[in-house]
Amino acid sequence: MGSHTLNALTVKGIAASKSIKLRDGGGLWLVTKGNGRYWILDYRFAGKRREMGIGPLHTIGLGEARQRAEGARALLRRGIDPIAHRAVEAIEAAKVTASVMTFGKYADAYIDAAVKAGRWRGAKTEAGWRNTLTNHVKLMRGKALADIDIQDVLAAVRPLWGTKQETAEKLRWRIERVLDAAKVEGLRSGDNPAAWKGNLEHVLHKPDESTRGHHEALPYKAAPAFVGRLRGTDTITARALEFLILTATRSAETRLAVFDEFDLDAATWTIAAPRTKERRELRVPLCDRVVEIVKAMKAQSLNHLVFPGVRANRPISDMTFGKVIGAHGGGDATTHGFRSTFKDWATEETEHENYVSEAALGHAAGDTVERAYRRGDALKKRRALMDDWAAYCDGK
Repeated sequence: MGSHTLNALTVKGIAASKSIKLRDGGGLWLVTKGNGRYWILDYRFAGKRREMGIGPLHTIGLGEARQRAEGARALLRRGIDPIAHRAVEAIEAAKVTASVMTFGKYADAYIDAAVKAGRWRGAKTEAGWRNTLTNHVKLMRGKALADIDIQDVLAAVRPLWGTKQETAEKLRWRIERVLDAAKVEGLRSGDNPAAWKGNLEHVLHKPDESTRGHHEALPYKAAPAFVGRLRGTDTITARALEFLILTATRSAETRLAVFDEFDLDAATWTIAAPRTKERRELRVPLCDRVVEIVKAMKAQSLNHLVFPGVRANRPISDMTFGKVIGAHGGGDATTHGFRSTFKDWATEETEHENYVSEAALGHAAGDTVERAYRRGDALKKRRALMDDWAAYCDGK
């Protein structure tokens, strides 16, 4: 068969052959790579040998592969490199897509992809992204990605800046991330109008960090009376809130606690890394009162959750904590604020080392070198600290 022979293969011949490489002629080959079979065009351009992928056999049949190969050969006869030509076509196609792809459509697709990849731990983060990139960018959503400029970003961010500062900063950052991703995909060019450094920092003024709002905390001197009032209420939410205060854990860590995480004989609660903010496994020493709470909840358990909500197989909601706090004289205190209550007490009223109270909060205390040498989790010292905290909250 001559070197210029074309159309040497047949559909039946391809199906029957187990050869790693089959020649159809004119530079068109069917090669086996791993578990797949792929079409390639072998050609020379400017004195150099090149290979252009045409596609897998399971999506591109023999006839279509020949058509694509002939199209590439036609370009070669005109002195055009097929691979370079395809790259130019891809850029032009991206420009067309950018002219019709709106910010809203792309932002929604960006979030969908993040959810599918399991990027965020819970539905709350996803809901936050969808809310900010829907409700606060209404004028931008219908605008082409390629046309988004700094005035569009300012129109979205300025109404929140200085009044709902945390939301405003999250919104700006999320817009920046979406536009960065669009640029990588060739749907935008130039600088990111939502960038902070060297850009928005010159027109938006951040409030003084020292005056920024924090989670409202109950003064630690009011903690014993507050815990005492909680114990006088026989509800699941009251028990969960008392548990949260005595363990100094985060709301989600408490609400999503399951019985399998507890070793009550060792008085230890182990929270898996995916459930912690720091993405590190956290062992929590349990005081006698917390062990008592878990045993009581186990005795009346409805499912695997220590603190079940009213809906089947769902935990109690974060909102119910706020209602219980208000009903028991906690004022504007928040569940997260009780961690500050604990930290203030440990700092002002005890001789426990700072790194021990930081470890109790699940924080990585100290600089990189210090943490490298202190590899344990100070469980024994934290147990003494948490026993002292429980005694304090008990009024002793």
